[in-house]
Amino acid sequence: MPVRVSVILQRKGTQVVTISPNATLSSAAQVMAEHNIGALLVSADGRGLEGIISERDLVCQLGRQGVACLERPVAETMTAEVATCSPETTVDELMATMTDRHIRHLPVLADGAVAGIVSIGDVVKSRLDELEVRAQTMEQYVTGSSS
Repeated sequence: MPVRVSVILQRKGTQVVTISPNATLSSAAQVMAEHNIGALLVSADGRGLEGIISERDLVCQLGRQGVACLERPVAETMTAEVATCSPETTVDELMATMTDRHIRHLPVLADGAVAGIVSIGDVVKSRLDELEVRAQTMEQYVTGSSS
């Protein structure tokens, strides 16, 4: 049975850090550093999804425009057409989307509202957990033990 996003969110939680589209890139960098995360969902009300801004977006802007860009609003740099997933999306589907789109974070939407965010690290952890369970099951089968 494939692992779904809902299982990942049960393990990691549904807390999402957001930032206003009017906040500066400097503020976005500070919030990411404070929470030790690589992306922020952009939302005026903390519930809707207007975009996403990642550390990669910040670095690209700095490389192109220098430190002056840090005073620009997030809305000018964010990705407005955000790839999303649902709680029913499988880990295999997540991996395919992240690979095809070259992204590391996917917001989770349920009934049109933000329900969480999944990172590539969450996907890797889920896959490793799945492989560990398979290995333990195989070992129990081979050895005939049940513990």
